[in-house]
Amino acid sequence: MKWVLILISAIAALAIGLAIWVRAAPSDPGVWHVMPGAVTNRDMAGGAMRVVGAGEDGLIRLDSIIRKTPRTTVLAGSPDEGMITYITRSKLFGFPDYTTIRQNGAQIELYARLRFGASDLGVNAKRLDRWLALFGQRG
Repeated sequence: MKWVLILISAIAALAIGLAIWVRAAPSDPGVWHVMPGAVTNRDMAGGAMRVVGAGEDGLIRLDSIIRKTPRTTVLAGSPDEGMITYITRSKLFGFPDYTTIRQNGAQIELYARLRFGASDLGVNAKRLDRWLALFGQRG
């Protein structure tokens, strides 16, 4: 019985430690505020990419939608710079996902990816598609 309590205590301590690390781990803009050379419309195990026509002011309009998303903050960049990276944290554990958006002429390129783990179970693709649906409704 004593070993069971020790094991349960150890598992609880590890879970608490992991939760603290996930929330406190630094987010280096030099690592996360980047865009791959070729952005295409595709889903990946740990994220998603989208390219959409948006007009010259598309980044400004999309930024206003994204900033209203719960648990989402700006890591780096601005519409004036032409590229922004956001951190969106999961509700329960606070796992960070990074989304970088770049204005490229009249197109917007979106690149969303997870930080921890190997699969995001489609969460980043769904978030991008939700933002783009709202963006399309606003014209």
